[in-house]
Parts: sequence; C-alpha cells; structure tokens
Amino acid sequence: MAGGLVALLDDVAALAKLAAASVDDVGAATGRASAKAVGVVVDDTAVTPRYVEGLSAARELPIIRKIAIGSLRNKLLLILPVAMILSQFAEWALTPILMLGGTYLCFEGAEKLWEALRGHTEDASGEPKDEKTVIAGAIRTDLILSAEIMVIALNEVDHEPFVSRLIILIVVAIMITILVYGVVALIVKMDDIGLALADGATGLREKIGRGMVKGMPMVMRVLSTVGVVAMLWVGGHILLVGTDELGWHTLYSFVHHVETAVKDATGALGGVLGWITNTFFSAVLGLVVGAIVVAVLHLVPRRKAEAHA
Repeated sequence: MAGGLVALLDDVAALAKLAAASVDDVGAATGRASAKAVGVVVDDTAVTPRYVEGLSAARELPIIRKIAIGSLRNKLLLILPVAMILSQFAEWALTPILMLGGTYLCFEGAEKLWEALRGHTEDASGEPKDEKTVIAGAIRTDLILSAEIMVIALNEVDHEPFVSRLIILIVVAIMITILVYGVVALIVKMDDIGLALADGATGLREKIGRGMVKGMPMVMRVLSTVGVVAMLWVGGHILLVGTDELGWHTLYSFVHHVETAVKDATGALGGVLGWITNTFFSAVLGLVVGAIVVAVLHLVPRRKAEAHA
C-alpha cells in the first residue's frame, strides 16, 4: 500500500513538473510572438487616436472602449478561428488573405492622403461625426492590423502543438489589445490630465499641466499623420513580404539589397537606418498600390460620370 502511494506521488510530481515546463514553454513562446508583433502594435496605436478627433471629450473613452471590444472580437472570434484552421489545413492561404488586407490598408491610407491634397476631409462639412460610423471604420481598419499581428505571432509559434498555439494566440490577442487601447486612451485624455495638474497649482506643476493642454492638439495632428503613413507602411510591407513568399522575389530582393547596403555603410546606426530604408520602400509601395486602387474606385467612375453628363 505504502509503495503504491509513493509511486502515485512520484507520478503526480512528474506530471506537475511536466505541466510547469509546458507553462514555461508557452510563456516563452508568447513573449517571442508578442515581440515580433511590436512593430504593428506601434502602427495600431498611431492609427486609432485619429478616430476620436472632433468628438466630444466626454465620448472619447466610451468610443475607445467600444473600439477595443471590437478589436478583441476581431482577434478572438474572427481571426483566431480562421488562422488556426488555415494553419492546420491550408497554410498556403494565409499569405494571399493577408495581402488582400494589406491592399485595403494601402487604399485607406492613399485615400486619406488624396482627400488631404484636395482639401476635402471627412470633417470638412463641420458636421459632427456619427459615432457608429467612426466605430465601424476603426474596427474595420483594426481587423487588418489585428490580422497581421495574429499571423506574425502564429508564424513565430507554428512549430508548437495545436493547443499550445491556441493558448499563445489568445494570450497575445488579449495582451496586445490591452496595451494598444490603454496607450490610446492615455493619449486622447492627456489634455484632461494636464488640466487636472494645472488646476489650482503653481510653479512647475502648473507649467507642465498647461504645456500638456497646449501641446495635445499638435500631438493629435502628428499622430493623425503618422496613422496615415502607418497604413501605407504596414500595407506596403505586407505586400512586399507576401510577393516574396508567393515566389516573386524581385521587389523584396531589391529592398533587402538596399537595406543591407545601408546597414553595412553606416556602422553603429546601421540597424536603425536599415529599418528606415525598409520602411521607406514599404511606404512607397503602399502609396503606389493605394493610389491605383483609389484611381480605380474614385477617379475612373467620376470621369465616366462627367463624360456621360
């Protein structure tokens, strides 16, 4: 009896060690997957604040909360099941689907740029934004960025067993959503924080508070611009990498060659300047593709309509 109990305890201890090792492995893999997706997290954080520009301050956080819930729904209910099924049975389909999303990002970024050049934006009419339209547009754009985050994470852990992959992607989805929309909420409420600091204060605290209030409109304009550039950059990079994975290596090889040459020629700054080089060419590709889609969807139909009139 005693011997059997000792053997049972040994088995339990062995199982506990195995479970602990599995948890450690999943945690490490989650960290790697999250780190690989950091670049897209930055883009997502830059894109989102522009959706609450011109809205009532009292509605900013509720709208961001709704967008965050929509983002989590995108990741867990739409992207995760599709990614897991495709990675298990049709891994070849992930790249073309991601490239379609990248093309949409290029289109949206180019369209915003075209509207700015024409002096016509969504807010030019002076009418208040419709919250449902704002939230729907933000969630639609988030779907593309979230898809890239999830696919990048999936590619990093594709060697893991199915259940481990599933757990890792769920953790990544939750962590990144909290990170992105926590930072976004902080950015859009920074002026309120500044007012709270300056209220009834004197000296340095008052100066900091007033500086935050005065500086936030400029910060929001910069973030809005960065958001548009980020759409072109991320969309172009998706297309650049996708064409290479599908067997057309010309564009990717050219950019990689220039990036490597810049790294080799600039010494200690090589890593940063190489990244900037890759980002520049990705954004240019995104702008070209986006401009083509804008022309097809906007300019060609308009000219046909004018010719008919």
